[in-house]
Amino acid sequence: MKFTAQQIASQLEGIVDGDPNAEVFQLSKIEEAQKGSLTFLSNPKYKPYIYKTKASITIVNEDFVAESDISTTLVRVPNAYDSFTILLDQYNKVKISKTGISKSALIDSSVKLPKNCFIGDMSIIGEGTEIGDNVKIFEQCYLGSNVTVGKGSLIFPGARILDGSIIGDNCILHSGVIIGSDGFGFAPQENGAYKKIPQTGNVLLGDNVNVGANATIDRATLGTTTIADGVKLDNLIQIAHNVSIGKNTVIAAQTGIAGSTKVGENCVIGGQVGIGGHITIGDNVKIGGQAGVISDIGNNAIILGTPAFSYTAYNKSYVYFKNLPKLVKEIDQIKKKLDL
Repeated sequence: MKFTAQQIASQLEGIVDGDPNAEVFQLSKIEEAQKGSLTFLSNPKYKPYIYKTKASITIVNEDFVAESDISTTLVRVPNAYDSFTILLDQYNKVKISKTGISKSALIDSSVKLPKNCFIGDMSIIGEGTEIGDNVKIFEQCYLGSNVTVGKGSLIFPGARILDGSIIGDNCILHSGVIIGSDGFGFAPQENGAYKKIPQTGNVLLGDNVNVGANATIDRATLGTTTIADGVKLDNLIQIAHNVSIGKNTVIAAQTGIAGSTKVGENCVIGGQVGIGGHITIGDNVKIGGQAGVISDIGNNAIILGTPAFSYTAYNKSYVYFKNLPKLVKEIDQIKKKLDL
């Protein structure tokens, strides 16, 4: 599918500077773009590339001033980054615009499917499951019994949604995600062995939740593991049983949250963070990468380290952490002088 500079400008409410009939059929980075590519420039660091890019069309801020000749056609908009993001979103929607039910999909007879959904090859949907409008379930997915998937949600190949799980509207579950597996619950016995505790709850994902590839969210022992509206989870994250995560919190890859912990709204949690069980983290908290959180954290805190503490205190302490060998050597020398 091809688009002209004029069509793109009309879509973005921009102005064409160059050939309005220039055509593009692919999206590219400005430094790698070829003829037929659409790219953008917003970061001044990449400005030198606009004078040698082979892109047919480049989206730029409306106040961009060329310092030498350029060959690419410009589309001037108020904010190049935002405009290109809009195009990326539209491009992605076209790319995944599939409908229909694969003949190799295994769907229980009790499941009522809307006409505009997509079920890919070899996917399985269990008894009593409800699928909303415009849902797309790609190849080799498994949805257990009594699962609910809200309208507009995307479930990419190989995802697993187990019995009783509830997925809200416009959620995205990437490949390898497992929703609703058993929590890690074992009771120690007198003989030193461990007895499994049945996990009878479920998982609830609110609307507009994004779960990255190979992330796992365990079902509650009793009740519900809850991921609120707007939460974004990166790849390879582990959310344990009975955890609650507040609205619009974002969590980077390889973070683990132990059972029954409550995370507030609008938090930002870095990669490889470990959060202990049965603690409460307030709203608007920021946690640096690789931190270890073992106690309650109040609202608006910024913490680092293991165990984690105040960002400001951590930075001050780090000056001494890295000089510990030198400080110990100096103390030993002083002790020798004092015959201690």
